[in-house]
Amino acid sequence: MNENQRNIISSTVPVLREGGLALTSHFYKRLFLHHPELKNSFNMGNQKSGKQQQALAMAVLAYAEHIANPGVLLPELERIGHKHVSLDIRPEHYPIVGNHLLASIKEVLGDAATPEILEAWELAYQELADLMIKLEAKMYQDQSSLPGGWTGWRPFVVSKKVDESEEITSFYLKPSDGGKVVRHIPGQFISLKVFLPDLGLNQARQYSLSNVPNDNEYRISVKRENDSRLNINGMISNHLHDRIEEGGIVNLSAPAGSFTLVEPLNRPLTLISGGVGVTPLLSMLETMAASTLTHPLTWVHACRNKSVHAFRKPVQQLASSHTLIEQHVFYDAVDAQDKKEGIKEGPMDLEKLPPLREDSRFYICGPAGFIKAQHAALLEMGFPQESIFFEEFGPQTIHLN
Repeated sequence: MNENQRNIISSTVPVLREGGLALTSHFYKRLFLHHPELKNSFNMGNQKSGKQQQALAMAVLAYAEHIANPGVLLPELERIGHKHVSLDIRPEHYPIVGNHLLASIKEVLGDAATPEILEAWELAYQELADLMIKLEAKMYQDQSSLPGGWTGWRPFVVSKKVDESEEITSFYLKPSDGGKVVRHIPGQFISLKVFLPDLGLNQARQYSLSNVPNDNEYRISVKRENDSRLNINGMISNHLHDRIEEGGIVNLSAPAGSFTLVEPLNRPLTLISGGVGVTPLLSMLETMAASTLTHPLTWVHACRNKSVHAFRKPVQQLASSHTLIEQHVFYDAVDAQDKKEGIKEGPMDLEKLPPLREDSRFYICGPAGFIKAQHAALLEMGFPQESIFFEEFGPQTIHLN
């Protein structure tokens, strides 16, 4: 792209701010009309909720805003690349998306989409596609080169199901070929794909790995969704609870994700979770506890009550057996026994804790509102932005950094 074309892309920023969601909504409708088979690759739950359209609109806007120096978006592009690799997105998918994105720009903007604007966006998209293809090629290569590694979808056997609370069940997954698995990095996720008969579609969803890395198996811990207005993501989770028994087969992609501990681990850690957001942080906690822990680790968790408090006893045991691990728990409502055990009444309030260590790194995972609240609280308490990390399940719609 030349400078004039980059200026043209910059000139479309106000339009994208105002109508980006309309553009991406039109794009997805058009894409699935012409390529219905892609419904098996996209998360239709996120389509129905609008989260995917919103996430794409924000990503397109960010790219346009930084078209003069797209390198500043590299961390975000890497995060997207991890999602793509986990869903087996390949180079041949990019021209399909590009064709329908450009057609959508023309159809939504009408006469405002001049030949010059369309040409500039075609070149801009191709530059972005080339960057993503190169980035994802390295990720695929890294996955396949590791011991036990693979790319694409691999069948796994559910070797064991364990209830962790009234809502959350752990699924232990071993390769059906009896082989080894890639050791994940604590905080990473896998994509799990199943066929949903009610939709007639294959659907994939990301689940954080909740166990200590090893060569033999993975563990995911899945929340049953009880909302009567069940969305497609909930259908996948409940399909696992209700229809996948021990001995059943599911397809997994290799571990991916960038929500991992920053090296070197030479500072205190504070792990803050809400509800099922405990899963990636539990992998971090148990891995750190199994190694030589040299700095304080503070565990802070919030949920409704003890009946839905997953991994309560394992975390209590770790906290009682490691002098450097400190635990704090909030319940929405507490009873006399909870108070005796030191459970605090929620919602989570970090100000109620002993002073948090000023040189700590913070890792937050939970519902979007929970993440925003804890992030804001930490900033208000004076902790620097660069010390706070978070993971939002699904397409990223939170931009706090």
